[in-house]
Amino acid sequence: MGFDYWIGAGVLVATAATDAAYVMFTASVIARRPFAAANWSGIWYMLSSFAVISYTNNWIYVGFAIVGSWIGAYLTLRYFHREPAHPPAPLKPSA
Repeated sequence: MGFDYWIGAGVLVATAATDAAYVMFTASVIARRPFAAANWSGIWYMLSSFAVISYTNNWIYVGFAIVGSWIGAYLTLRYFHREPAHPPAPLKPSA
């Protein structure tokens, strides 16, 4: 069970990108944009395949996946997630 720093870095980057794609996928679903959601879903699975294939051969890479996942979700929500173009209508007061 050898360890390669480059694969660890690749897993970290792949899972960060995977979580970023997942956040964008979820935002597209919530916004009811089926074409964008389908695109983000495909990107999400393509990116996750590298990480899964890499860390299934060595459990050490799971740590890189965890850190990458955290980074991807945090950075996407912090810097790239836009507010909806049309916010939901306010609720009507109950009688």
